[in-house]
Amino acid sequence: MMIIMKSNATPKQIDHVIERIKALGLNVHLSQGVEATIIGAIGETHNINIDQFEVLDGVDFVKRITQPFKLASRQFYPEDSKYALDGFTVGGKDLLIIAGPCSVESRSQIIETAIAVKKAGANALRGGVFKPRTSPYAFQGIGEEGMEYLAEAREITGLPVVAEIMSQIQIEEMVKFVDVLQVGARSMQNFNLLRALGEIKKPILLKRGLSATIEELLMSAEYILAGGNNQVILCERGIRTFETSTRNTTDINAIPVLKNLTHLPVILDPSHSTGYSEYVGPVARAAIAAGADGLMVEVHLHPESALSDGKQSLKPEKFSEIIQQVGQIAKIIGRQIPCVQ
Repeated sequence: MMIIMKSNATPKQIDHVIERIKALGLNVHLSQGVEATIIGAIGETHNINIDQFEVLDGVDFVKRITQPFKLASRQFYPEDSKYALDGFTVGGKDLLIIAGPCSVESRSQIIETAIAVKKAGANALRGGVFKPRTSPYAFQGIGEEGMEYLAEAREITGLPVVAEIMSQIQIEEMVKFVDVLQVGARSMQNFNLLRALGEIKKPILLKRGLSATIEELLMSAEYILAGGNNQVILCERGIRTFETSTRNTTDINAIPVLKNLTHLPVILDPSHSTGYSEYVGPVARAAIAAGADGLMVEVHLHPESALSDGKQSLKPEKFSEIIQQVGQIAKIIGRQIPCVQ
């Protein structure tokens, strides 16, 4: 439920509305803009009579939010969310291009890759340090050592760092080194982790689960938003279907659907959604044409010897070529990649 205050509402009137909401056992989300103040009443509101709020001094009108996801809904916040990431605006006209290896394997590997992807047009660096793998015998990442290498790569290139978190017990250490915490597909419904990430002030990149619906993705985002962290980036990374010719099935439909339902930035991972490097370019171009706010692409100096996901990783020169193509498409729809002319 949204309570929209009049433009001349006083702080005392706003506080009174907040007190009435809390008295009903509901949580409060306050959004104060230049032109209006919106107070969100979060919780089970379907049995609450909205008349009791419409008669309060300073209230303009009250509106129910029909979707189960409240804070993520465009009904609650109609404008696109935007926020700064090391001087770069996520969710604005500029496209977010995250690139780097599936896993940090060594100091030289991640630093050389960071330099290469920045030159090609990336404005953020990815690299896995804790790797959730289907097999317990597969490479699991190099842990804290990898975070130190990522931090050094950031210092050299200026690129903010994105890395996956698997458990809430890793938060304290990871926030020291990582700029954006990624919740992987297998952790999308790890609700204890999502609640914990709602309490920090770092951007969260939330990947769609392998078999998750769009509504389930948005409900997972709601856990983070409800905790007070409004810096959430949604990532479509392909879903599991009966098709076996690709690793996953890219749901291009999800991009315009999500952009219609939510104000949160939406990006696409063409590497995991296809599983093969030769398909990454076409799907990346399709994503930007469909309205995505960015891409997350796996790039490796030597994919043939990568410790994980080598066959879906691009070499730096191929990544550069794709980003040039994506940049041309971006111009047509009024977007841009800052470093690509």
